[in-house]
Amino acid sequence: MSLSIAVLGTRGIPANYGGFETFAEELSIRLVRRGHRVTVYGRSHYVAAGMDEYRGVRLARLPAVRSKYLETVSHTALSVVDAFFRRFDVVLMCNAANAFACWIPRLRGQKVVLNVDGIERMRRKWNLVGKEFYRLSERLATMFPDRIVTDARTIQDYYRESRGCGTTFIPYGAPTERVRSRGILARLGVEPGEYLLYVSRLEPENNAHRVIEAYRRADPGPPLVLVGDAPYGHRYIAELRRLAAGGKVLMPGAIYGLGYRELLAHCRCYLHGTEVGGTHPALLEAMGSGCLVLSHDTPENREVLGDGGFLCRFDDLEEFSDRLRDLVSRSRQLLRYRVMARRRVRECYDWERVTDLYEALFHELIE
Repeated sequence: MSLSIAVLGTRGIPANYGGFETFAEELSIRLVRRGHRVTVYGRSHYVAAGMDEYRGVRLARLPAVRSKYLETVSHTALSVVDAFFRRFDVVLMCNAANAFACWIPRLRGQKVVLNVDGIERMRRKWNLVGKEFYRLSERLATMFPDRIVTDARTIQDYYRESRGCGTTFIPYGAPTERVRSRGILARLGVEPGEYLLYVSRLEPENNAHRVIEAYRRADPGPPLVLVGDAPYGHRYIAELRRLAAGGKVLMPGAIYGLGYRELLAHCRCYLHGTEVGGTHPALLEAMGSGCLVLSHDTPENREVLGDGGFLCRFDDLEEFSDRLRDLVSRSRQLLRYRVMARRRVRECYDWERVTDLYEALFHELIE
């Protein structure tokens, strides 16, 4: 049965920001291929003016308040009102912050699925008001949507143990195709297999500062390419540039699309520093590209990485720098971990399988 589906709560597609945007793109284009009608709501400052469709997915552009604390909720509020007057069978809401609006589509008979992501209130970028808003949102998430989706078993356990609420586990996905081109490497002045790579939003809980500190302490040889940005993180980014000054650390800003995949495909070692959230897309994408991965040791990262890489505590600078130096020096002898990482993504985090699970959930709710 063909369904009419709305995706709300992201910046929009085509994706060139973060995990939820990539999720919205990868899922929606596959649902369209399967005969469903999908509309993705996006922010007018993010989605190009006049762009009404992308790969068969209808795009709805609406404004948002350009503020760290109001951008997400203001855009979702407008999107929910617009969606209320359209004939959607299912509304897929992204981000626990949008739980406050999940009851509105249900008044129209639309089924609402909320993907809560991780435990957002743990992020250091939020002040006390922001943290309490997310704490409230977790509670509302257990009340307003028809179904909660968690993309990590650890987050599923959290909602069951702390909120007494069951959730549906559906993982995130990642591709496993290798990229052979090297255009971005030439532009950055690095050689294949002769640089280390870090990719993330440049926010404190993603530990870019610790990556720079451990890199400079380990002095492993190849340069470090630190890729990322953050719309409201100017002060932190300035501090990172200060830490990186005078060394072999490149900070080219955010890189998306083919250039991003090229960097993953040809790096000596990939460093993953997140400490808050569920399944992190950047980690999966690095594994799917066959990277040798060194990840910050958290339950969520451990769950995703499995036997496909290495873990250590990034907040233990001595351990981190020692492990980094060791892995870089032995990288040629650790090729089997690249193979295991890609195999794990194919077996557990395939986008087609992810789409199967969402499609089945939507049909279950409608029937």
